[in-house]
Amino acid sequence: MNTTDVRSTTRTSLARGASYGAGAGAIASVAMGLYAMVASYLKDTGFFTPLHHIASLFAAPSSMMESMMADKMESDAFIITAGVALLGAVIHMMTGAMYGAILGLAVARLTVGIGVLAGIGLVYGALVFAFSAFVGLPLAAAIFDAGDPIADMAKMAGWWTFFTEHLVFGVVAAVLVAGGLRKRA
Repeated sequence: MNTTDVRSTTRTSLARGASYGAGAGAIASVAMGLYAMVASYLKDTGFFTPLHHIASLFAAPSSMMESMMADKMESDAFIITAGVALLGAVIHMMTGAMYGAILGLAVARLTVGIGVLAGIGLVYGALVFAFSAFVGLPLAAAIFDAGDPIADMAKMAGWWTFFTEHLVFGVVAAVLVAGGLRKRA
């Protein structure tokens, strides 16, 4: 195998890793979002509040507040502003696809078992948490003039909940990437 073949094979495997990673990240963001929604429901802050919260990157935070207050004041945990919630879901899945593509690139050439990749996903989820909480979200809030709902998302959601959500994301994304890459191998 000559150098051109090696470079071509490497590019192909990296592209495949990024592609599988993006898909896995989008799916993992749904698992993460479901965890966040159940956690929000259990904390009596509204089942759909996390979707409204994410959407406050571009939308006014009033839908998020309505969702939270309806649960607190009226015991109605399922208030939803459909368009705003859909925007939140799209933002979340696109962000998950981006982080998943990075994970896919990182593990594309590894030949380890699914258990090891799940462990890598756990660590990756923790890294995504740290980056998101301390860099990504404050930066996004500043760029899009979204204020505290975005800058302080980890604090508002609860640090432990926010951390655990990201661990769920990392493990699910890594397992899905592993499964996809193994099928193609």
